[in-house]
Amino acid sequence: MSEERTIISFDYAIKTVLRDKANFDVLEGFLSELLKRKVTILDILESESNKDNKDGKTNRVDLKARMDTGEIAIFEIQYAGQADFFGKALYGTSKAIVEQISAGEDYNIKKVYSINIAYFELDTKREYLFHADMLNFKGMHYDEQIPFSRYDALTPPTPREPIHPEYYLILPKKFDEHIRSKFDEWIYTLKNSVVKKEFSAAGLQEASEKLDKLKMSPEELAAYEKFLINRQCIDSAIRTAVADARAEEKLANAKGMKAKGIDVNTIAEITGLSEEEIRCL
Repeated sequence: MSEERTIISFDYAIKTVLRDKANFDVLEGFLSELLKRKVTILDILESESNKDNKDGKTNRVDLKARMDTGEIAIFEIQYAGQADFFGKALYGTSKAIVEQISAGEDYNIKKVYSINIAYFELDTKREYLFHADMLNFKGMHYDEQIPFSRYDALTPPTPREPIHPEYYLILPKKFDEHIRSKFDEWIYTLKNSVVKKEFSAAGLQEASEKLDKLKMSPEELAAYEKFLINRQCIDSAIRTAVADARAEEKLANAKGMKAKGIDVNTIAEITGLSEEEIRCL
């Protein structure tokens, strides 16, 4: 075996192979190293907002799991998009809570863990792993915070059991690749899509086997490459929107011109968008 193995990106894996129960050990290792507790996945919770959609923009999976103490918890893992990130995180956990209860049932709420992996830039210096209380994401290595909301809020009464959601925010691009813990091996892999031979974090060697890019069939590889191209298009459009407040109007105009049959070169000259961005519309 070589010193390292290249695997498919984790966001694509969440949409595909990691939904197979035979591959739950990869996600179990990831979650166990993050929480420093043994997590056993029981099932995937399917809903309209959590369908298996390989071509969609939502990279999310909801899991029912058993903790090492025996309680059942819900894990929502998603690759977080930049637009309205904090609102989406709150909405996702709220939805996961509401969907636990059917009409007429008691409010027997299972704890929800929200795991968010974000590749866009936030106003941080060097922290790459945050854990949120009810008000702030707090750095787990450095003294940095990210406000969870622009609004002040009163701290709610402490319940008998800790059922309020917990949030984790992972920023792989901020990781300096200095391994401080077992979970840092996971963050290295999230950043580089590479598993090193010496890595021993739970689930990683299973990931190197089950997510190995070289083991994909031609059809699977073609689907994966299409996914990467689509993701690149979306990322490009987002970067344009950040750089230019009028990008949304430009994109709408370009889409309208494209629908009327105007050629790509002319649209690019009029709007200032790249030909690649126009072809993605």
